[in-house]
Amino acid sequence: KQAFEDAVVRNFVEEYLQGRTPNPCIHCNDRIKFGFLLRKAEELGARALATGHYARILWGPSLDPGREGRFLLFRGADRNKDQSYFLFPLTQEQMGKVLFPLGDKSKEEVRLAAARLGLRVARKRESQEVCFIPDNDYRRFLENREGTKISRPGEIVNRQGQVLGSHSGIYSYTIGQRRGLGIAAGEPLYVLALDRRENRVIAGKRDDLLADGLLARGINWISFPRLEGKMEARVQIRHRHPGVLSTLSPLEGNRVEVRFRVPQRSVTPGQAAVFYREDEILGGGWIERRL
Repeated sequence: KQAFEDAVVRNFVEEYLQGRTPNPCIHCNDRIKFGFLLRKAEELGARALATGHYARILWGPSLDPGREGRFLLFRGADRNKDQSYFLFPLTQEQMGKVLFPLGDKSKEEVRLAAARLGLRVARKRESQEVCFIPDNDYRRFLENREGTKISRPGEIVNRQGQVLGSHSGIYSYTIGQRRGLGIAAGEPLYVLALDRRENRVIAGKRDDLLADGLLARGINWISFPRLEGKMEARVQIRHRHPGVLSTLSPLEGNRVEVRFRVPQRSVTPGQAAVFYREDEILGGGWIERRL
């Protein structure tokens, strides 16, 4: 419980306070399931850790010339339940000790198998909620946890800096949000950016959400050790995003510049940008800012 608090919940809170929109499921996979839990399994003498993720790990040739094969990560066979997006931080060492027995199965096949075994989970209702926020109200969770110290009133402005209204704390907003701005305008307004330094929410038209690309940090490559030059890949910028063909360019500091072929809406700092070649995950990182 304390490990989860330290690695996942605190990060979740801090990201929102910094004006970013976190993805706690990725941090949980990285630091708890394939960090803390995998180490515990090794201490018990287990040769592998099996989880219920809908993804596939295969052994294949390295994309790096002259190197031996590597563990490769692929989408789950059930595309509607595919969880590969949440697994981009996996290392080669971890992938050699992890099993995904559901990766080749559909959710319906798994439910039928669970029913035959008399398991209660066969009838369990699916949930998209954050597991430690049962009512899915993250604002109330932050307020109950952090108290009045997170309530820093500030301005809502347009891209030209004109004041449109006020807010009670930037933690209450996320990129692309339309409802809850409390601004009377002749056309719908959306959250374009969160300026933590100035404690401002920047709002604008829907088309103002379009970005030509993004910068990603904290890159983890799976199919090869590092990106040596420009590369084409399909980039997924949130879980249900269909992905967009893009050009990836390596930068210093383990960062990547991503240029979309078609502009994309709601590029959100704090979310993951995951790079695919068909069903294979090449790698991924954390969105730093839009371009």
